[in-house]
Amino acid sequence: MIDRKELARRRKRLMDMMGDDSVAIIPTAPVRIRNRDVEFPFRPESDFFYLTGFPEPEAVAVLIPGRPQGEYLLFCRERDPKLERWDGARAGLEGACSVYGADDAFPIGDMNDIIAGLLENKERLYYNIGNDTAFDQRISGWVNAVRDRVRSGVHAPDEIISPNHFLHEMRLYKSRNEIKIMKKAARISAGAHKRAMQVCRPGMMEYQLEAELNYEFMAQGARFPAYPAIVGGGRNACILHYTENSDVLSDGDLLLIDAGAEYDSYASDISRTFPVNGKFSKAQRAVYEIVLEAQLAAIETIRPGTHWNEPHEAAIRVITKGLVDLGILKGSVKQLVSDSAYSPYYMHRTGHWLGMDVHDVGDYKIEGEWRTLEPGMIMTVEPGLYLSAETRGLARKWWNIGIRIEDDVLVTRNGYEVLSKDAPKSIDAIEELMAKQLAA
Repeated sequence: MIDRKELARRRKRLMDMMGDDSVAIIPTAPVRIRNRDVEFPFRPESDFFYLTGFPEPEAVAVLIPGRPQGEYLLFCRERDPKLERWDGARAGLEGACSVYGADDAFPIGDMNDIIAGLLENKERLYYNIGNDTAFDQRISGWVNAVRDRVRSGVHAPDEIISPNHFLHEMRLYKSRNEIKIMKKAARISAGAHKRAMQVCRPGMMEYQLEAELNYEFMAQGARFPAYPAIVGGGRNACILHYTENSDVLSDGDLLLIDAGAEYDSYASDISRTFPVNGKFSKAQRAVYEIVLEAQLAAIETIRPGTHWNEPHEAAIRVITKGLVDLGILKGSVKQLVSDSAYSPYYMHRTGHWLGMDVHDVGDYKIEGEWRTLEPGMIMTVEPGLYLSAETRGLARKWWNIGIRIEDDVLVTRNGYEVLSKDAPKSIDAIEELMAKQLAA
């Protein structure tokens, strides 16, 4: 868990960047209905949770730099013994202050009576328009309520500014505590991938392996996956965002699993590909070795001072050369790279930021140029090859070989650290692990 002192430092840093004569309003996520009166499991909005650590729905944080009566206000649900008997305990106003560090707390139902007053005579309002249209309307109502009192000598904020530039730049650089949590998430996920390799058998259903992944996540303390798992065998491995996980696993096919646990609200994101029967065929081995070489080459570029796109550039050079060696592409590797000739077989980028969100916040370019990697950033490295039977001109021996290898990588002061290193990815390691279990 992120402690109160770190949360307080985050809020102070944001308020320092906001400056005086400003106010920030940051709501948590709304409760979402799955069907009829059944709700999806609640998960706080990441920016809100990054600043507050407050886990309950129906909550809004207000930051007011320099306010003598308290800079951090939290609007939340009051204690209600009758409702808590049905839905569980609430922190209430007292807990918002004593447990979660708010300077003051107010009932969520009193926002309309209080927030307009907090906006009076402020020059800037920091609020992220567009995430929640219903809440956007409330913001407009509060601002207009202040404007309606202009004759009494008050004025409303002249600017409404997204806090994303400040807040997301903060979130891009992980603290020691965040890195510790993300290492734990990666270890749990690596264990789940190993479990999937150990139990996989021809004839199983894809969703049965998804169940094994979720079991391992929960057994090790990760209550939820960070995203819906991709468990795709055979041709399904060539569908990038396949999540139906509803087909039978066939002898001789490869299985691509993209799955990661969320631990203490931080994501992991790991992909592994392995043979359903525990043994790579000659063609599968040849393609797999190209993807693994591409991933290792990409990882080796990661260090402070490297620009964001260098891992991708390294990966596509290896992948293109590999496709030429297999006879799938023909011509000069340099020209083929320039022409993006690899794109029918490798159509996504090699990574993304990772943090509280699996596709985490943070700019990839600064003033039109790829940004430079710095210590504390965490990224994925995930090259792949997807040789679909539907690809025109592809020889039959390559059909439905879909491979992605993905790891979570921390930029350190001197280079990198692979957080997900415990998940086997060499051919020998995978086959050895699966052979032990298959022989049992």
